[in-house]
Amino acid sequence: MYVYKNFNLRGVLSFSGGHIVYITVWATIVASLYAFTKWEWFVIPWLPLSVIGTAVAFYVGFKNNSAYDRLWEARKIWGAIVNGSRSWGTNVKGYVGNQFLDDEKSENELHENYKRLIYRHIAWLYTLRGQLLVPTSWEHVSLSGHVGKMNKKRMESWGKTMFDDQFVGKELQEFLTNQELDFLSKKKNLATQIIDLQSQDLKKLRAENLIDDFRHMELQKLLNDFYTFQGQAERI
Repeated sequence: MYVYKNFNLRGVLSFSGGHIVYITVWATIVASLYAFTKWEWFVIPWLPLSVIGTAVAFYVGFKNNSAYDRLWEARKIWGAIVNGSRSWGTNVKGYVGNQFLDDEKSENELHENYKRLIYRHIAWLYTLRGQLLVPTSWEHVSLSGHVGKMNKKRMESWGKTMFDDQFVGKELQEFLTNQELDFLSKKKNLATQIIDLQSQDLKKLRAENLIDDFRHMELQKLLNDFYTFQGQAERI
C-alpha cells in the first residue's frame, strides 16, 4: 500500500517495480496498430469493458481497504510494543532491588541485572524485526528469472526485507552474551526463545530474593504481553 501524500514519476517507477514501463510500451503498440492499420479484430465492444471496469473498481477498493486495515493494525501493534518496552524498562529498574535481601547487593551488581534484562529485550526487538522482514513464499521475490531478481534488488535497496538468516549480527552481539548467541544458533524462532531466556532470568532473580512473588508475576505478565504482540505481528 502506498501511504505517502504525493506522487512523482520516480516514485511511481520505483513503487511499481518497472512494470509500468512495459505496460506503457505494450499499450502504445496496441493503440498504434489500431490507429494506423485496418485490423478490425482490434475493436472491442464497450459493454464488456464497462463490466470489467466496474469489477476492477470494486476489487481495487476492496484491496485498498484491506491494505489500510493491515497498516492500521500494524501501527496499533507497534504502539503496544513501544508502550510495553517502556513499562519493561521502568519495572525492571523499579522492581529489582535490595528490598527483600538481608545481604544487600552493590549498585554495580544491581546495574548488571538491569543491563542484562534491558539489553536482552533490545535484542528481542531486533530479532523480531528481522523475522518479520524475511520474505514469504507468496511475495514477488520468490519468482524465478529477471522479475524475481529485480524485486529482490528493489527490496534490498529499500531496506524492507532480509534474505539471509543473519541473527548473529552486530546488533545481537552487542546485547547478548556469547553463551546466549550459541544457544540461539540452534533454535528456529529466535524471538520466542529470547523471551524464554528472560523468563528463566526472572526465575533466578526470584530465587535470589531480588524480586518478590508480586513483582515476579508482574514482570512475567509483561513477557506474556510480548508473546501476544509478537503473535499479532506475525499474523499480519
